[in-house]
This record gives sequence, structure tokens and C-alpha cells, in this order.
Amino acid sequence: MLLAMKVRLKPTPEQENQLWKSAGTARWAYNWTLARQEENYRNGGKFLPNTILRKTDTGKTI
Repeated sequence: MLLAMKVRLKPTPEQENQLWKSAGTARWAYNWTLARQEENYRNGGKFLPNTILRKTDTGKTI
């Protein structure tokens, strides 16, 4: 059974730039969600379900 595989990526400079942008976007989304969860927990004592987190204040899905 194969348990793990090492992979070495050798991206071009353009690909490396895009990878860093993607990582930054993922980090921003994680931190934004964490801040909303912490705020809701302070105010209401429980966490929000994912369906509510995906809605903005205007009700649009992000």
C-alpha cells in the first residue's frame, strides 16, 4: 500500500508568482472566516454553520 509520495515542484517564475498569490488569498479567507467565527462566539456563544458564513452582510453568496 502506498502511504506517501514526495513531489518536487519546479515552477516557472510566473507560476511561482501565481502560487504565492493563491496562498495569500487562501490565508486571507481563513483569517476572515476565523474573525467572523470569533466575533459570533463572543456575541452569541456558538459558532456559525458554513452556509451562513458564505453569505455577506447584504445576503449575497461569496
